Amino acid sequence: MDSNAGQPHTAAIMNSPSPVSLSMASVRTLDETSFVALLGAVVEHSPWVARRAWHRRPFGTRQALFDALSAEIHGASDAEQLALLRVHPELAGQEARAGTMTADSQSEQGRLGLLRLDAATVRRLDELNRRYRERFGFPFIAALRLHASLDSVLADGEQRLGHDANSERRIALDQVGQVVRGRLERMVSDDAVSPSSLSPTTHAGTPS
Repeated sequence: MDSNAGQPHTAAIMNSPSPVSLSMASVRTLDETSFVALLGAVVEHSPWVARRAWHRRPFGTRQALFDALSAEIHGASDAEQLALLRVHPELAGQEARAGTMTADSQSEQGRLGLLRLDAATVRRLDELNRRYRERFGFPFIAALRLHASLDSVLADGEQRLGHDANSERRIALDQVGQVVRGRLERMVSDDAVSPSSLSPTTHAGTPS
């Protein structure tokens, strides 16, 4: 990931679960390197999404910023989308047990107790993860902020196992988008008065 020598707090930001609130006015001042360093992690292990989205600036609102990131996710090639999905951690999977998930993922999974499950629930979730990955070729991804309980997550996973591959990929990408939206809501605040004179550019991004 890009670093920004001019912002000494960047490393702390990237290693903590969405710890600061940036104003959209501040976001609009960021050069490409700073933008990716600060916002590249909102899409799990895929800073290329932020790098491409930066070329759609300026962003008048947080929603416009989300729309730019979402457009790059959904406009990526099939291979890029599959790679993006595959780098997500499984729910309560090996990365969680090893403590190697990103801080955001740890926080999100921890809210529903996925980091402290009893043995029976671990087996149940492992089986769901295995069946899902074998069927679709990428991890079961759920935007946990949309669920009130682990039972809701498990029911969602069982229901999604009945989808065809193309439909489920679209749903998985939408879930990634919901994760991104939640992370942006924690990190970025809209300006008190949204600038009305800003319009998005149409520059094409360059993959990392």
